[in-house]
Amino acid sequence: MNRPLRHVWLVISVLFVLLFTSTTYFQVIAKDRLNAHGQNARTLYNEYGRHRGPIVVDGHPIAISQSSDDTYGYLRTYDPGAMYAPVTGYYSVVYGFTGIERSLNDTLSGEADALFYHRISDILSGRQGRGATVELTLDATAQEAAWNALDGRRGAVVALDPETGAVLAMVSAPSYDPNRLASHDRESVRGAWQGLNENPERPLANRAIGGDLYPPGSAFKLVVAASALESGEYTAESEIPGPGTWELPNSTAVMNNHAGGGTEACGPDDASTLADALRQSCNTSFAMLGVDVGEEQLRETAEGFGFGQRMEIPLSVTPSTIGQDLDDAQLATTSIGQYETRVTPLQMAMVAGTFANDGVAMQPQLVQAVRTSDLSTVDALTPKELGQPLTAANAAQMRQMMVGVVEDGTGTAAAIDGVEVGGKTGTAEWGKGREAHSWFVGYAQQGDQKIAVAVLVEEGGYGSRTAAPIAQDVMEAVIRP
Repeated sequence: MNRPLRHVWLVISVLFVLLFTSTTYFQVIAKDRLNAHGQNARTLYNEYGRHRGPIVVDGHPIAISQSSDDTYGYLRTYDPGAMYAPVTGYYSVVYGFTGIERSLNDTLSGEADALFYHRISDILSGRQGRGATVELTLDATAQEAAWNALDGRRGAVVALDPETGAVLAMVSAPSYDPNRLASHDRESVRGAWQGLNENPERPLANRAIGGDLYPPGSAFKLVVAASALESGEYTAESEIPGPGTWELPNSTAVMNNHAGGGTEACGPDDASTLADALRQSCNTSFAMLGVDVGEEQLRETAEGFGFGQRMEIPLSVTPSTIGQDLDDAQLATTSIGQYETRVTPLQMAMVAGTFANDGVAMQPQLVQAVRTSDLSTVDALTPKELGQPLTAANAAQMRQMMVGVVEDGTGTAAAIDGVEVGGKTGTAEWGKGREAHSWFVGYAQQGDQKIAVAVLVEEGGYGSRTAAPIAQDVMEAVIRP
């Protein structure tokens, strides 16, 4: 081989190596980074050009993919949008996806491992690939009742089936229209996004499971009462102190017995039964009870309800907390749902559900079933126990005390004629000069029908006046559909 030919051969070899190296780099090493790049239009068209499975509630699709006459192929639409938006989330060509759209993206797009054989069947038969249908556990009647009762006020409502953990209602308000973010008009989507993010009411936050958590106020007394029963030192009829005022241990701060500064004692000789203290919502009684029970016992009981645990339902739930390394003054304030006690409405609905389920806490779940386009079931809800923070006997005592609250205490506005309803109101202070948050946490049961509910209204004032009537509407929607 003469010298010029060797030079040509060398150049061609070098070019071949460079071509092989660059192809390997872009197709193997840099593949994921390039696919995820925001300016990769091909990836966008591939993602948004696939048919996406519907999200269904009670047989009615609340999110579907419709053919579009643009380069994306399909447009995601929501109906009704705002009422379910905190659950469904949005599917946007500009801002990605949230909610169930994100948590179950592989399932809805048809790319999940569980759908592998279904994809192969579609390829062999020549059918267009389609995503799976996700059926939610939500009860349309309960969801609508919660949405209407909240009536746009800032807050959240969560309802659960105590025996299975199925989420029957999850409303967060104010909400937003996900159709505005799912539009293929990028400029209008950006405008809608900016407006939502600049809105001080925070419509994009799912207040039911995350965002800024809330002090539960007197609703937390349910956890303290359960902890006292589990300690073995107390029953519903145990007499506990309840003076009109109490100076916190090692502090000059004084706690009043009732919200709003009331200083009436909880009973003759500054004492009452545990059941009466819960019925009257006595602050000093539960502050002193929490100190006597101790942080270790209180924390153990709270964790049994799910406090401190990260949960995927499949939406990600922010853990509820009660603070760490508490001195007696802090523990006393924690025991009336203040200090660093912070909860989600979902967590408080789990507390109520545990009492209605004989002391067993269930894992909350939002997905009833996943089905392929030929209606084959890929996955179905299987009830899962989360823990047992109290015995069945103590759960029965808690239900009896909670019924007393609704029949002849602070929770009478939640009563339903002919139905066993138990609960606890809460009025949670959270900022100087601000109206307190309003809570109701409880359950209702009639025969085999059961529902647990938690209602939070931001700056709603007394729970007995604001949250309890909302809870009544939601419970009645399930118990008496």
